[in-house]
Amino acid sequence: MTIRKYIPNTITCLSLACGCVAAVLALRGNLEGALWAVVLSACFDFMDGLAARTLHAYSPIGKELDSLADEVAFGLAPGMMLFRLIEEMKPGLTPHALGSLLPYLAFFIPVFSALRLAKFNIDARQSTSFLGLPVPAHALLWASLVCTLQPLVASYGSWPFALALVVLAFLSSLLLVSECPMFSFKVKSIAWKGNELRYITLAAAVFFIALGGLSGIAATILLYLLLSLLFYKRKKEEKKC
Repeated sequence: MTIRKYIPNTITCLSLACGCVAAVLALRGNLEGALWAVVLSACFDFMDGLAARTLHAYSPIGKELDSLADEVAFGLAPGMMLFRLIEEMKPGLTPHALGSLLPYLAFFIPVFSALRLAKFNIDARQSTSFLGLPVPAHALLWASLVCTLQPLVASYGSWPFALALVVLAFLSSLLLVSECPMFSFKVKSIAWKGNELRYITLAAAVFFIALGGLSGIAATILLYLLLSLLFYKRKKEEKKC
């Protein structure tokens, strides 16, 4: 028995723990703390896959554990964050049944995240790239947006604003289960060739976060979406030629 085969699963458990912390912080109203817990979870999520590939420590339980951790950290936690944000708008929401229901519609995020993860686990086409927006990217997008919008709640926290957020959450969640091709950050080498999109995205992340703070994370995810769509559209056109 070797310790190395347990290293990836241990890292996955750390990701899961961070997701649990993020959910608790979100319910307590500490949305910025929840965001950083999601960011830390995303780092562990990247590291567990890297460790599994480097150490050749793959296991069936690791795959299932990874999906469970991702659902908590990148599905439930951002859903809780949006739930809390809309809850803070309650004075500006309609007193009718729809106003009371609106915060719970934030759970479009964990529901579609679970569908995305289940789809990924049985889809052999997604070994080197993705079909649909990955749940960590979607979680970082919403965690960043929620933190950015929280200061505006006091001034603009109204029924239309809350409804717009719920509609946006639903539309973005559809991207999780879409067939849109997205590049992954799994690397086989650190060379520039073949990793151009990854390095551009990382450089943009540093720039956006330095310039815009927490909102820079959301801007980075939007750039990732745009680059993926443009890259795969170009590849499709090249194949036709």
